[in-house]
Amino acid sequence: MTSQNRIVLTVYAPALVGDDERPLAVVHGMEKALPGLRLEWRVTGSRRLAALPQRDAWLVEKIKDGGFPLVCNGDESYPVTVMGRGSSGLFSPGGQALFEVHAKLPLDAAVVAAAAAMLERVAEGTRAFWGRATPHDAAVDIAYQTAPTLEGPPSPRRGLPALKLFEHIRAPEIPCYLGWLNYWSAAASQVIGFPDPTRDAELLSRARRTASGGWVVQLTDAPLDLDDPTHLDTLKRTYERFPEIGGRAAP
Repeated sequence: MTSQNRIVLTVYAPALVGDDERPLAVVHGMEKALPGLRLEWRVTGSRRLAALPQRDAWLVEKIKDGGFPLVCNGDESYPVTVMGRGSSGLFSPGGQALFEVHAKLPLDAAVVAAAAAMLERVAEGTRAFWGRATPHDAAVDIAYQTAPTLEGPPSPRRGLPALKLFEHIRAPEIPCYLGWLNYWSAAASQVIGFPDPTRDAELLSRARRTASGGWVVQLTDAPLDLDDPTHLDTLKRTYERFPEIGGRAAP
């Protein structure tokens, strides 16, 4: 399976502490969201699959450096993977260390149907500040918005706005970029000013409130495809609506 037909899911949460059980919340949440999913395999140093009969105990034991190792569903023809890593405050918004979760799933009807619930479960389970789930191709275009790049000045594609590097954003509650599905915690929603009942009617029609007071906001009915002019226009308009995202608003 190529990366081009996958969904990437990422959330940014407060750093792990002590015997933190949030990695378990990640895998349990993904399994509950996608019927039949079992993340009970690991990849060995020789890149072979190995079963994890005591997955939960193994996962807690293997937490280190602020994250957890990759676990997967053991199906190379339909790969679902997830891992967590710690991010130093030197490279994070507001100088605050973070716990990042990164998952990849096939872009098919079952995953599309479950994606919003999965993002919500992972984000709420990790007490995330914000997160997103986006098809791979659109995620690559969005990644080009980060400025400056190692190669020089910012070079966003498709007329999208340039965004600041994570370490140049003033607080971890500020989302650093948009995606197809967006999780904004209650704190993130307050910072960016969502929702405004009059200005956000269209977004609210595809949004749902979470138990913690956050929101899952879906930009387009179908998975985001920036070759579709209406999808690209929706993404641009959403950036215009929320200038705080990506650290673009004046301090």
